[in-house]
Formats: sequence, structure tokens, C-alpha cells
Amino acid sequence: MTDTSKFFNWYESIKLENFKEKSILIIGNGFIANEYCKILKFLRYNNVVILGNSKESTEKLATEYNFEYVYGGFEKKIDQIGIKDLVIICTPIHLLLKATKSALLIGQKNILVEKPGSIYSEKLSTLDEQISDQNVRIAFNRLFYPSLLKLKTLLANEIITSCHFRFTEWIDTINFKKYQKDAYTRWGISNSLHVIGMAFNIIDNPKQISCFHGGSFDWHPSGSIFTGSGITTKNIPFSYHSDWESLGRWNIEIFTKQNIYRLMPLEELHVYDKISHTWEKIQTKSYFPKFKPGLGEQVIMMLSDDDFIKNQLMSLSETASLINNAEKIFAYK
Repeated sequence: MTDTSKFFNWYESIKLENFKEKSILIIGNGFIANEYCKILKFLRYNNVVILGNSKESTEKLATEYNFEYVYGGFEKKIDQIGIKDLVIICTPIHLLLKATKSALLIGQKNILVEKPGSIYSEKLSTLDEQISDQNVRIAFNRLFYPSLLKLKTLLANEIITSCHFRFTEWIDTINFKKYQKDAYTRWGISNSLHVIGMAFNIIDNPKQISCFHGGSFDWHPSGSIFTGSGITTKNIPFSYHSDWESLGRWNIEIFTKQNIYRLMPLEELHVYDKISHTWEKIQTKSYFPKFKPGLGEQVIMMLSDDDFIKNQLMSLSETASLINNAEKIFAYK
């Protein structure tokens, strides 16, 4: 049995009621924390504590879902909370790594950190070297989109010949007041990593990559146009394109000997019909169609007793490797 089939056999036989007695701590009280609360309530998890900064916003979120809460910030209050079955960290980007270290320091064993964990590969690598018996995973929820999961089942019976992906950013939609400055100077990791991570999850990591860049913005001095190509450890050639000065959508195209598959938008899977010469949508199945895709799957995987299942989530070292490649693509080093 391949790893792909083993994972999907597990996925198709999930018994949601097996997890409802687990204890969970959410660090953060913003938009993503609310998305996690939605799915946890749906899963009938009642032993949930939300740890936030301000009393007003933390109490409001906890009251909406009938969860417990602690306010005052993780730096001051995290040691007042006991060991949980799962800690979910969804603070602003610049606090993700600091909150993770705080959770590890008090002995939390099972930690899911919102992507990207850190915008610096070296910092994630350093943290990875410092832990041994604690499980830390990075929450790349797009890796568990039903569209991507379905694509991987189809690819298990086909041979990938090449890949092309695009990750143009719509800069007019960026909220420049939301994060600290370095989140924007490294926006390729803060945001575009969603697409790059999905593509490399399908075709594997590059063993050779050539990167080209041009243009710049005041807030993103390393460039505004990014193109390149390479070959992965599975000997799959790939190319990419991103022009932040123009238009475009995130998409991934996978070429096989039999078909061309496209994720565009990333939530949808299409296959090119050779007869009609049109893109046909492939139907996908989700356990959680009313919620942010991938979040429920990640929570259940983190609470699984099967290490193989947990290992399907991105580790610190795997994320550091992905960010290292992104640092090359975006000329951050």
C-alpha cells in the first residue's frame, strides 16, 4: 500500500466522535482563531480554552462558542494553563514563533502553528534542532483542500511529466496596516507560500532551481516580477511565474502522460478534455463543506494517535526547507 492510499483509507474512515473529549488551547483571538472555533464547535469539542490579549475581544469570542478563556497575553498567562491534547497557535505572523517557544517551554507536547510559523527559514531550523519529544506542525490548510486531495489520488495512477504554477499577488488588496514591516518585505513567504507549498507538495522539493527577478516596490525591495524553473527530487521539471505589476490568478497546472490538471481557483480541480478542448470540473468531497477548507482535517490529524497521519502535516524542518526555497525565489538571500 502506498502512503497516498494509506492516508486516504484513513481519511475516508474518520470517526469524528472519537475526538470530542480532547482538550484544546487556542492562542490568539482574531479571524483565524474564530475559524478554528467554528470547526471545533461543529466537532462538539467542549474542552476548549482561548488565550488572548484583551479581555473584551477574547471574552467575546469565547462567549460566542461557550468556550473558556484567559486574557492578558501568552507571555504572561500561558504558564497558568495546564497541558492540553492540542495547542493551536494563530497569533499575528510576527508572534507565531514566540508563542510556539512559550508553549514548548511549559511542556506542551502537541502544537499546530499557523503558517508560515516564521518568515525566516533559519529560525525554524534552529527551533527544530532544540526539540526532541514534542510534536510541532505547521498548518498549511491548503494541503488538505479536497481539490488537492482528489488530485493526489488521481496522480497515484499517472506519471507526472511537468508542472507550472503562478502566484501573482493582487497588491491593491493588501492591507498594509495589518502586520509589521518585515511581513511585507517578505510577502512572498507571508502570503505567496500558499501556492508554492501546494505545488512542491505535489511534485516534491527542488534539487535544482534557477530564479530570476525584476522590478521592485518600496515595501518589497527584492522584486515585483519573479520567474524561474528547475527540477525536483522526483525528476519532475517545473516552471513558475509571478508578476505583481500586472494581473493574474494563483494556479497550479500538473501535466501527466494522460492528462492536464489545473487548480484554479485552488479550491477547485479541473481536467482538460481532449475532445471538447475545454476544462471540465472534477467533483470533490469534503467532510466540512461549510467551514474554511483544511482546518477540520488538520485538527483531526493532530489529535490522531497514528504518527503516520500526523506526519502528513508539515514539520518544522520541512517548512524550513520550503521557506528556504522561497527565499531563493524571492531573492531574500
